Amino acid sequence: MTETEGEEKPARVVVADDQTVVREGIVMLLGLLPGVEVVGAAGDGEEAVQLVEELDPDVVLMDLRMPRCDGVEATRRIRSQHPRTQVVVLTTYADDESLFPALRAGARGYLTKDAGGDEIVRAVQSVLSGDAGLSPSVQRRLLERLSQPEPAPAETGPPTGPETPPDGLTTRETEVLLLIADGLSNQEIARRLHVSTATVKTHINNLFAKTGLKDRAQAVRYAYSKGLVRPPTQ
Repeated sequence: MTETEGEEKPARVVVADDQTVVREGIVMLLGLLPGVEVVGAAGDGEEAVQLVEELDPDVVLMDLRMPRCDGVEATRRIRSQHPRTQVVVLTTYADDESLFPALRAGARGYLTKDAGGDEIVRAVQSVLSGDAGLSPSVQRRLLERLSQPEPAPAETGPPTGPETPPDGLTTRETEVLLLIADGLSNQEIARRLHVSTATVKTHINNLFAKTGLKDRAQAVRYAYSKGLVRPPTQ
């Protein structure tokens, strides 16, 4: 019998974290554990997406708050373009504004950075077997959130305008545009949409590029001119 017969292949993992000391520490820790092979390390979400393209790993251990492309957007792109690769979030933050956008983006696991090596390996193995790799505290938060009644639909709010967004805008870009027109700052938009401010900036840059707009004032005029919002009645 060969060395590999009867043995499972180790999970091929990419680690993504913008803090060099943290990233190298995670790589070193995983290198000491059975069942995991670290095949690459990324310093931001953009690099993580590129490494997935090049290396086709089984799992990405993804930090959330990173420059250029944050962890939520990187997770969304990886799960869309490379659905075989699973994502386990490994972050300092366990608040709802970090947790739920990451899960909606396609992450199958979510751990905080105080997790031990064995817990990380279990999460990796869980997502590869089709289960969720969630820490007990995250599971409790999910259960608490799911047990809450759904909020009633808002009766008021800015009209959504045409069903098909103009100039090739995505639904989310149009949503950001409407919130700009409503006077919200990037931070307020991020809280409203449960995403990071970096993700909001990415959407704004994209919609500005598609529409040729240069600033928020032009964006407000554009929203009115396209019938996405209506002037308030006197």
